Amino acid sequence: MSKGGKVIRKFAFREDPEKPQVRINERIRLSPVRLIDDEGNQVGVVSVDEALRLARSKGLDLVEVSAASRPIVCKIMDYGRFRYEQEKKAREEKKKQHQVDLKEVKLRPNIKSHDLETKLRRARDFLEQGKHVKVTIMFRMREMRRPENGYVLLAKVREILADVARVDREPSRELEGRDLTMVMRPQRRQVAAKEVNDVNDVNDVKDVKDVKDVKDQQTPAPSSVPTES
Repeated sequence: MSKGGKVIRKFAFREDPEKPQVRINERIRLSPVRLIDDEGNQVGVVSVDEALRLARSKGLDLVEVSAASRPIVCKIMDYGRFRYEQEKKAREEKKKQHQVDLKEVKLRPNIKSHDLETKLRRARDFLEQGKHVKVTIMFRMREMRRPENGYVLLAKVREILADVARVDREPSRELEGRDLTMVMRPQRRQVAAKEVNDVNDVNDVKDVKDVKDVKDQQTPAPSSVPTES
């Protein structure tokens, strides 16, 4: 479709997500280029065709590493291996990030004392396991007229769980829809105790295995010498 000699696209397509984020090989159109070989040595300024020829002669790829420079900078490398190492590095960095295990406990602003004790006992268990707890106060239509009841209840929750938790996120000044929330995180000593318990569990398993190995070594092998008849 054209208008006034200009081509107008009816549909706009997004780029292929699998498409390389950098230009490689024939996708590099600018020439000349400043070339770096696969060993990191400066080759100099050559035509893009010459750079491609050198890359192919080594069974490698020509990769654009600096598009802002003039001439652009390209390097000869194994692009598949380069992407693999980059993705592996990204996965390792992601593993290092602290993953927060968040549990939720839901309460009503007019909850009975017995029900509150049951709910907070469950919250305490989560906190002692090193998990974060999101305390949510759920309001009904009429209860929304007295939001202060929710703040009073959250203050009570904070006081009851003060020995195992501290507030990680304070409740907002206004209701979030019909809810009022507060996030609590375990005290540092609770997290440390969990890590110690995990190490002890591993050591216990190792000790059991070691004892079994010692017993196996001490158990005499059955004699193969025939007895006299």
